[in-house]
Amino acid sequence: MEEFPCEVIRNFSIIAHIDHGKSTLADRWASTQKLTGTIQMKSTGINQQVLDKLKVERERGITGGMIHVAHGKQHLLNLIDTPGHVDFAWEVSRSLAACQGALLLVDASQGVQAQSISVFHIAKERGLKIIPVLTKIDLPASQPERMAAQLQSTFGIDPSEILHISAKTGQGVEAVLRAIVDRIPPPSGNIHSPLKAFMFDSLYDRYRGVISLVSIQDGIIQKGDRIASCHTRKKYEITEVGVMHPEEVPTSSLQSGQVGYIACNMKESSEAHIGDTLHRVGVLVDPMPGFQPSKAMVYAGVFPVDSNDFIKLEESIKRLTLTDRSSSTALGQGCRLGFLGTLHMDVFRQRLEDEYDANIIITAPTVPYKNQKVVYKDKTVMISNPTEFPDTSDTSSKVKQVQEPVVNASIIVPEEYMGEMMNLCFAHRAENLDHRYLDSGSASEASARAILTCTLPLSEIVTDFFDQLKSRSSGYASFDYEDGGYKASDLAKMVFLLNGKPVDALALVVHRSAQHEVGRKWVKKLHKVIPRQLFEVPIQAAVGKKIIARETLSAMRADVTAGLYGGHYERKMKHLENQKESKRKMKRIGSVDLPQDAFFDILSTKSK
Repeated sequence: MEEFPCEVIRNFSIIAHIDHGKSTLADRWASTQKLTGTIQMKSTGINQQVLDKLKVERERGITGGMIHVAHGKQHLLNLIDTPGHVDFAWEVSRSLAACQGALLLVDASQGVQAQSISVFHIAKERGLKIIPVLTKIDLPASQPERMAAQLQSTFGIDPSEILHISAKTGQGVEAVLRAIVDRIPPPSGNIHSPLKAFMFDSLYDRYRGVISLVSIQDGIIQKGDRIASCHTRKKYEITEVGVMHPEEVPTSSLQSGQVGYIACNMKESSEAHIGDTLHRVGVLVDPMPGFQPSKAMVYAGVFPVDSNDFIKLEESIKRLTLTDRSSSTALGQGCRLGFLGTLHMDVFRQRLEDEYDANIIITAPTVPYKNQKVVYKDKTVMISNPTEFPDTSDTSSKVKQVQEPVVNASIIVPEEYMGEMMNLCFAHRAENLDHRYLDSGSASEASARAILTCTLPLSEIVTDFFDQLKSRSSGYASFDYEDGGYKASDLAKMVFLLNGKPVDALALVVHRSAQHEVGRKWVKKLHKVIPRQLFEVPIQAAVGKKIIARETLSAMRADVTAGLYGGHYERKMKHLENQKESKRKMKRIGSVDLPQDAFFDILSTKSK
């Protein structure tokens, strides 16, 4: 790596919406020998997507790799990849921190999408050089001239700077590499200064411990060096240094301007603090500005289907994230985890199943609520578990105000679906609704596209909002959101009673305007999945002390008069009265049998 000084290094990322061809472009570079020579051509049947290393990444287009290629005057081009989904905006910002430029990749048939706009602004704030690229120009539906005008009106980009390519056919791909070398500035750094390395990502290897991805700002790092963390103050010895080419390739050293990985016998994921600055032991440096810690947007409980597997599940989760224990009387021991969004939660579940062979139940996602209670003095308490939510109707709880998290949402949609989108937003308690047009349509071209902005409660978008958005817009709408803080709201805790006993795992926090509808829907769900008992079971939804919905599960009843023939009718009545009394006694002391599969049906994130 010594033959690559800062002047010939380019660190860049790709900004693109989901399925706009980011992985296809990277793989075209990597597999084309005359451009980069990164990967030898392999036989058919082998996974050719080098960026998407995880099974879930290939299925969902969430990528997390780096490709190092040489072109022209042996330039080293480091691609630091960014996920395209809104849930991973925090990961995008940390990847961009290690770059000096970015490609803005836009599908010539679909145009600018919501996620591209938000990531573009993150890149501009960091001072990155943006190279606009229109891709998929080989498609019959592509409209490069119209999309170029859209880029100009949305981002203020000069149409003459836009590159037109097709990663599928290879058209214009080499021009993108030339533009990266010509337009993106090299990283600044001094190889003779003390070591300063910026950690922007990490992954766990069961044999080597935590593998840290670093950008070397100054100095040089080699195998055997002793380094320290500015954040934890812990010391480590470097056991391996290397680059991603695109798989891990060990090297003798990494020097300023270069991006690579280090292994240093770090055992716990918690020690790898993203945004940390690493330096040589005994040579202190000024730490670089790091990141705000990622903030969980939704919470869900993770429980093993077999309660005996809890220890194994907890160990698996520790490999992926830090967690705290939670317990449910219905589901047994489990963990309550925070996620960046519902896709992040689904990816986490799939990785647990694929990589650790875990058989789990994930409860319906909830959002953290903020209560301001007055007990002895004013204090604010964050509530993430609905079972801890206080009864707001009870004056003794001294709840002054309940606040819920809100998001600033933006939806890009064709003009003819505007009415449907407005109805959808208002149905989910949207406020401050506004819209503007991205371009103007005419009779000769497709309809104009508009961007709709509004403030939505987070709890309204963590369930089926995205599905309805795609359904009502025939798949054309794109959705993006960012944290909008907290806002006072009229919320209440809903509990479900089976035979008069609350089931803590099913507690919900709902807005009072929707409590009757939600209560009726969930009570009907429970009525379908709970097996019948030998006694009558009332299934009730309660808010505070008020029952707002009820279904009655009728008892299984033996025919106690079947053996009676003839005689006075009082003989039959005596048997029926005895049966009735026994069932009353069972109802008083009996407990409802709730099998695991009933909870799975109710709480599965898939069930609607």
